[in-house]
Amino acid sequence: MKNKRVLVTGGAGFLGYHIAQQLPDMGVSFMAFNDIAGFLSDEYPDGSLLANVDVRDKAAMTALIKDNNIEVIVHTAAALPLCKRDEIYSTNVEGLRNTLEVARDCGVERFIFISSTAVYGVPEKHPLFEDDDVVGVGAYGETKILGEELCRQFRSQGLCVTIIRPKTFIGTARLGVFQILYDWVDSGKRIPIIGSGANKYQLLEVRDLVEAIRLAGTLDHSVTNDVFNVGAMKYAEVRQDVGALCDFAGNGARIMPTPAPIVKPALAFFEMIGVSPLYKWVYGTADKDSYVSTDKIESKLGWKAKYSNEDALIGSHKWYLEHKDELETSKTGTTHRVGWDQGILGFFKKWL
Repeated sequence: MKNKRVLVTGGAGFLGYHIAQQLPDMGVSFMAFNDIAGFLSDEYPDGSLLANVDVRDKAAMTALIKDNNIEVIVHTAAALPLCKRDEIYSTNVEGLRNTLEVARDCGVERFIFISSTAVYGVPEKHPLFEDDDVVGVGAYGETKILGEELCRQFRSQGLCVTIIRPKTFIGTARLGVFQILYDWVDSGKRIPIIGSGANKYQLLEVRDLVEAIRLAGTLDHSVTNDVFNVGAMKYAEVRQDVGALCDFAGNGARIMPTPAPIVKPALAFFEMIGVSPLYKWVYGTADKDSYVSTDKIESKLGWKAKYSNEDALIGSHKWYLEHKDELETSKTGTTHRVGWDQGILGFFKKWL
């Protein structure tokens, strides 16, 4: 993306924050970030444009992209699973449609859409490849599938669109549901895992994801105009990776396997009555293998993951330990940059 004018939608989010940290090293000539959330301006490179523009406002998006001669768009904007269904659909589908239309009409050179491996649902076979069936679970998974369909439509109209499907990505400043895990580990608690923990669950360090975005924004259209899985190349069974995090804590925290046939229906009930932060795709896949093939992005873009699951978990936890006293424990929300209300999980924490 050297010497390009780049816009990152959803720029106040966890991924937007990390892209901002690395964009200057990519040699971009102009950086713009938009979001409906507030920005902490000192987290962004000097000279960046920080715009509180909603992707659902087409006129405002037109002005942002046209007036700033944007050449590359990295579309990370999304309403996450804890948001209301209507908000998820309006943001993830209509907001994306608006941004694609403006990108096409304004002659944007590249569009990079951050999708999700949630599009695969809860499959029985692994690893997952980019041409495997997609089955959305919940509004978030459904809208990511619809979003990919939109991207293919605009690709057929001449817009270069890279679709990236990342595994769950973590790293410094990642909170959300992972703050719950880090809080429990830091408290020396037994850490319940759904099932025996003998399943393999691939994660992704956010810096590896940003490198994939850099390549998608840099290499020739002939190789980037495609869809790519992204995930850690080194990952183990859940009990081993979470166990390594507990060992790092060194305070007595340890994993506690639980019977999935009992726990998963209970979590579904707690979700239904609105007292649990864990949504269906999380607990639905927690006791199953969940990993994708990265052969395609390795061979076509030359991407290689630098970090393992263990690296990502421990690195993210270290950041939490260094900053937990600064975090507003009373502030909760639905994004990855604030903690999520533990709800019923906080009740169980007292007894474990």
